[in-house]
Amino acid sequence: MQLKTLLTEDRAVSPVIGVILMVAITVILAAVIGTFVLGLGDQVSDSAPQASFSFEFSDTGDDGFGGGADDYVNLTHEGGETLEAADIDVDGDAGDVNQSSPFPNATISAGDTANYNEVDAGETIRVVWTNPNGGSTNTIARATAPQ
Repeated sequence: MQLKTLLTEDRAVSPVIGVILMVAITVILAAVIGTFVLGLGDQVSDSAPQASFSFEFSDTGDDGFGGGADDYVNLTHEGGETLEAADIDVDGDAGDVNQSSPFPNATISAGDTANYNEVDAGETIRVVWTNPNGGSTNTIARATAPQ
């Protein structure tokens, strides 16, 4: 047996590399196709919008239950993404607060203001975005009414 011919023999290298590359390509394609078939690709782009809100609380008196009947919060969109009003809900610790004057348009953009009343002292008010594609919710702003 010739030792020199064994060291220079490289016929089996090319088919082994070819098989490894084919397996790698198959695995990658299966992962990409599986992601879209299972719908995981749609959820990646549905993250909560980035928006800033300011809260202006008014305490006009006590109704005997910890908050005045006329206590309210003015909620103003300060900046960030434009939001669909149908996807936004405002609630407090005690449940939904009453909207006395809504956002002026179907879309909420910087500078738009809405008024919510029956806010109790110490109650945390949240602006909640509901994903229109999946129903998941995210709190995008929150503030607590003064005591």
